[in-house]
Amino acid sequence: MRVLIATDSFPPDCGGSGWSTWELARGLREAGHAVDVVQPRPGVKADAEREYDGFTVAQFVSPAPRVPVVRNYFKNEYLYPRLGAFLGARIRRGAYDVLHAQHVLTVPAAVLAGRQTGVPVIATVRDYWPICYWSTLIHDPAADALCPGCSDAGMRACLRPRTSLAAVAALPLVPYMRRNLALKRSTLADADAVIAVSSTIAADLRARAPELHRTRIEQIPNPFDLAAIRTTAAAAPAPHGKPYAVYVGKLEPNKAADLLPDIAARAALGMPIVIVGDGALRETIERKARQRGVDLHITGWLPRDAVLAWMAHATLLVFPSRGPESLSRVLVEAAALGVPTAAMDTGGTHDIVRHEETGLLSSTGAALAADVARLARDPALRERLGAAARRHAETHFEASGVVGRIADLYRDVIAGRAT
Repeated sequence: MRVLIATDSFPPDCGGSGWSTWELARGLREAGHAVDVVQPRPGVKADAEREYDGFTVAQFVSPAPRVPVVRNYFKNEYLYPRLGAFLGARIRRGAYDVLHAQHVLTVPAAVLAGRQTGVPVIATVRDYWPICYWSTLIHDPAADALCPGCSDAGMRACLRPRTSLAAVAALPLVPYMRRNLALKRSTLADADAVIAVSSTIAADLRARAPELHRTRIEQIPNPFDLAAIRTTAAAAPAPHGKPYAVYVGKLEPNKAADLLPDIAARAALGMPIVIVGDGALRETIERKARQRGVDLHITGWLPRDAVLAWMAHATLLVFPSRGPESLSRVLVEAAALGVPTAAMDTGGTHDIVRHEETGLLSSTGAALAADVARLARDPALRERLGAAARRHAETHFEASGVVGRIADLYRDVIAGRAT
């Protein structure tokens, strides 16, 4: 098959969705399929093409002024038809069998291109962008409550903590937000199939997006080259000579990284906690750590091999996320490395961490601190959970099996179009 992948991000400078897209592209190539990549670059000056790992990445540059709301319009409503036309032109030149869009910037545009060319479109949904304007389902970044739904009242409530505008001044934004969300949902509903990367994403799409009631939704996780993860981690020396706990990720409210000093203090951890990442909460976390007398070190953002090394040599991984995780790449990488994990049970986390089987799950900060203390003090428990997590990752997330399922979906959709 000839596959055109449209993706919001692609290595080397990217987050989890970019690495997952690369794993998919590489897996398809290894299975004998021809793969090309298109990446929109709103607001970024870039060359028309770049190379990564043998893939030619065609970049679509588009304006995106750094003005709130205006920027969002340029990255959505303004971008979609132009990127759709760009994708359509490439499809006509390349005679592709299927177009696979990877995220919020590329899915609506890909569906438009599919309408123009008749090529089937697969859409992967990795977070909550079809059902939440902010893509997080977080009602208030300072609170733990999840959003009950994107009603007018709900959107007004979400605006208050997210904008410097007074509540009344922000109200005119609500109609735009509703139209924006409706556009994303309606185009997603026209995809030939939607891949939800976790059980929670699949369930929420069915429950919260009535436009998708006739759309085919398949639950298929992101692919992971587990052997490459282990090889990369093993090639780097141990970054710390003594036991430590590790957190990997953004220091943002939805990740609840601000809870780490309290968790470490309650657990009486007895070892440093290393934070690999950065974000808006960095100063808050460092201040709380000083106040609680917690041995805490923040590395900032690191190259991927260094991140995997910090994970591989950790005594345990702490995952305090308060937002509904879709399918955390950090958790799957920790499982692949056999690192025992204590996590909050949010979103699709339970697809990876099964309580008392492949890790420990909790629903409150106090319970998470207790789980961290258990892991820190019980080597046998760490060994059992880490080994089970490794086996679970091999069974459910290994790239060859996941990519095979996606290729089967391509064939099924193509056959369905043909008949």
